[in-house]
Amino acid sequence: MTTEAQKRATKKWRAANREKKLYTDAKAQAKRFIKMATPEDLSELIEFIKIVEKNS
Repeated sequence: MTTEAQKRATKKWRAANREKKLYTDAKAQAKRFIKMATPEDLSELIEFIKIVEKNS
């Protein structure tokens, strides 16, 4: 069970680290997607990654 103090601390951290939280959530979501993706999905994702790397 989470204490009220811990809930406040978590809320404060999330407010102060919004970008980091969004980044880590997106990264976790991408990993979950890769685990359930079809071979076609993975091929499409690899092509997208190549395009992004080329334009970086």
